Amino acid sequence: MKLWVDADAAPRDVKDVCYRVSDRLKLETILVANQRLQLPVGYTQVSAVRVDGGPDVADAYIAEHAEKGDVAVTADIPLAALLVPKGVVVIDPRGEVFTPESIGERLSVRNFMDSLRGAGVETGGSAGYGPKDKQQFANALDRAVTRAMRG
Repeated sequence: MKLWVDADAAPRDVKDVCYRVSDRLKLETILVANQRLQLPVGYTQVSAVRVDGGPDVADAYIAEHAEKGDVAVTADIPLAALLVPKGVVVIDPRGEVFTPESIGERLSVRNFMDSLRGAGVETGGSAGYGPKDKQQFANALDRAVTRAMRG
């Protein structure tokens, strides 16, 4: 079992939680980004993969390498839609778990909002990332990793 982190847009707090979980559980954790990542010293289970720049290159890498039973952290709904059917547990940075039952609806809403933005409609952005979000993410990650480790 591995923990995959879509690190291009992951908040620092999310990465920090992943580092601590990786260290505590001795869990192989791979951060994937199209830029150089500075990894913290002392976290022996954490590694980084730098992919070429370009749209969705990091997503494609994760989708190709993640396997059933792994856990992935991403806010990218199209990536989640590729991983969930493979049996990968996917959590967003706010602690929401994407499921086979929810991913289709989430992808439809995302595509609808994307088409609105493409038509020039102001849809607003997401709220700032705060301590409550970090705690919800940490709790969801703990639950998901514990479940995945049990098999």
